[in-house]
Amino acid sequence: MDDSSEFGQQFGQHPYQSEPDSEELLRIIFDYTAKIANERNLDNVLMLMADMGKEIVVSDRCTVWLLEGEWLRTKVAHGVPELKIPSSSGLVGHAIETGEPVFIDDAYLDPRWYNTDKETGYCTKAIMVIPFRNNEGKMMGAYQAINKLTSSAVFTEADVRNLTLAASYSGKSLEAAQLTQEIEETQKEIIFTMGEIGESRSQETGCHVKRVAEYSYILALGLGLSPTEAELLKVASPMHDIGKVAIPDTILNKPGKLTEEEFELMKTHTTIGYNLLKASTRRLLQAAAIVAHEHHEKWNGGGYPRGLKGDEIHLYGRITAVADVFDALSCERVYKKAWPLDRILQLFQEERGQHFDPLIVDVLMKSLPDILKIQNLYKDM
Repeated sequence: MDDSSEFGQQFGQHPYQSEPDSEELLRIIFDYTAKIANERNLDNVLMLMADMGKEIVVSDRCTVWLLEGEWLRTKVAHGVPELKIPSSSGLVGHAIETGEPVFIDDAYLDPRWYNTDKETGYCTKAIMVIPFRNNEGKMMGAYQAINKLTSSAVFTEADVRNLTLAASYSGKSLEAAQLTQEIEETQKEIIFTMGEIGESRSQETGCHVKRVAEYSYILALGLGLSPTEAELLKVASPMHDIGKVAIPDTILNKPGKLTEEEFELMKTHTTIGYNLLKASTRRLLQAAAIVAHEHHEKWNGGGYPRGLKGDEIHLYGRITAVADVFDALSCERVYKKAWPLDRILQLFQEERGQHFDPLIVDVLMKSLPDILKIQNLYKDM
């Protein structure tokens, strides 16, 4: 199987376009390089790269292929779904293996091209493929442009030079975006693992932090937070009890009611967790610090450690408080049996405007079907 030339709409529906002059070409390159430099999301970087290549060489489509071991993959392309092919396949595979650009005027005359136009209804004519490398010269992938939209309908040596310039910049930018993504994924893994460690100290399962994370995400979306911010809270919320690492086992796992002195010591897990995380400049860890510090504050000011009231409590803390208490009541602990659902819902109605933010309680009730799905998906073993 070959590349994205095999997919999409019938070529020929576009009016002819003119080549960009030198001034326009510089504008395109500067505009896109600025956007790419400020973008952290890998998929968005790939789409910007594809858009830049398409405009630079005036093609109908542009695809950015990434080399991943023995496979070539594209998650982002014009007019096609995500594709994955062997790294030696087609014109892209040839360019990757040789490290040299490929541009042909008529795909039907090149035996390396795999023809599926009859199946897709797309009419492939000219194709250009430009491989690109990272800062160390290692092959990363390739640009593929399909069907020139000028009256000549063929790619030129100038197109090869211009797209090679874009590919050289893009390879380095893509490497930086991949590194950023890797760092963020590592942070998420560390945060979740640390959250599980905090829970394991009190003989809780890792499923508790999973459920609280998912509940927090559902509640955040229900409150109108963006998917990006909801995801941030989902990743940060497993750290809500990280401060328990410093609480003695005799208190954490005591089957009966804590004494006043023991409870005062237990409450310090909020400030301990906050102090562990507050120095970080990373947005993820800053959010985790807020959650650890404020998830035991109460809407009426009767919580701890600072007795914050109402909107003085950060929204992340208010959301996590609802998620954490709902899960704690739903599950058996060393000091209590699991509560039935109707009793839990009754408590939340009673504590609406007292312990909990009224709006978040309302969202909890509306989101209950999704909450219960998560509860069933991540059952304690």
